Amino acid sequence: MLADTIAVVLKCYPRLSETFIAQELHALQQAGYRLRLVSLRHPTDKKRHPINDEIHAPVNYLPEYLYQEPIRVLRSWRRARRMPGYREALRSWLRDLRRDFTANRIRRFGQALVFAAEFPEDAGWIYSHFLHTPSSVARYASEMKGVPWSASAHAKDIWTSPDWELKEKLQSAEWAVTCTASGARHLQSLAPCPDKVELVYHGLDLSRFPKPADFPPGRDGSRPDDPVRLLTVGRAVEKKGLDTLVDALALLPADLHWHWTHIGGGELWEQLKAQVERLKLGDRISLLGTRAQTEIIAAYRTSDLFVLPCRIAGDGDRDGLPNVLVEAQSQGLACISTPVSAIPELIEDGVNGILIEPNDAELLARTITRAARDPALRQRFGVAGANRVHAKFDHLATIGALIGRFEQAGMFGARTLETAQP
Repeated sequence: MLADTIAVVLKCYPRLSETFIAQELHALQQAGYRLRLVSLRHPTDKKRHPINDEIHAPVNYLPEYLYQEPIRVLRSWRRARRMPGYREALRSWLRDLRRDFTANRIRRFGQALVFAAEFPEDAGWIYSHFLHTPSSVARYASEMKGVPWSASAHAKDIWTSPDWELKEKLQSAEWAVTCTASGARHLQSLAPCPDKVELVYHGLDLSRFPKPADFPPGRDGSRPDDPVRLLTVGRAVEKKGLDTLVDALALLPADLHWHWTHIGGGELWEQLKAQVERLKLGDRISLLGTRAQTEIIAAYRTSDLFVLPCRIAGDGDRDGLPNVLVEAQSQGLACISTPVSAIPELIEDGVNGILIEPNDAELLARTITRAARDPALRQRFGVAGANRVHAKFDHLATIGALIGRFEQAGMFGARTLETAQP
């Protein structure tokens, strides 16, 4: 059976914070699908994960801003306007533009023109990650080319997009998957029929995150020469609640010896650094910026406690199920987080981690103190967390559900995922 080719629309590729996308692309490649990646933006990260080097699909970078490549856009328009579905796509875009009269909406149609004009000849399907801007480009190009499309929804794209837009995209798409039960319920309520939307967790490539051989209890914060090691991995953005975490660290008792490491970039990174300096915590905190996956795994394995106090941002943005929580738990690292969005789908408070209400620095400080001083508690949560991830979040099962969707639509890989694994 020959492999079918999928054109995958991405907001930015590669991106360090989107290992779940790279993992999925790699699994689809291993299952025998030929991929043609289409990115709306050029990468800005200076590093890349090793898994990105294992993905062999070519990448077509669309004009990030139309004025930067006017000849390419004009040439694409001349080709696209002769396509049978051009008028339908133009009508869709004009309807959207009346309700969302922004430069972003204009840019997406221009990018769709280029995508359609340069569409890979062997592609029989369009698949977009995120239901907002990438799916706008995917939808317009799908209408121009007459090629079916589907989407994977995540978090911000669900909760910050207007319902009218989600409804119309779900009407247009063949199907959609999303990675949290809460997101699936919301999209199913907007879809023309609930069966169009399926819950498919990202899962974790457990060959890259093997279960630890043992679960040592770790430090208790009593020794100044061996402080309890706190870790956070995630972009410095509002929804992560890192400002609350730094405020909480400033409230920890003087006799608790600790060191916090943050891995990640993000638009609020400089503000986070200024907050650390203002509170005079610099000698107890390491802000490492972005790191490759191998370094992150090493940090999980040498830390005592993972803290991620997620919140709903002012614009409604929120996490779905942060992959870093799944990764941390896979390595037996006890976690403190909040019951925002789909986090309770992974962490059950008092069973395999701790969940507290967001935006409460004093409560967070007390919770960190309790967990830091109690290695046996952390060990119990770490064992339970690792067992849950390895039992319920194996990506071989979750990617199988996604492949099943493609196969139902007549898109078959050259080999099954099982036979593709070493």
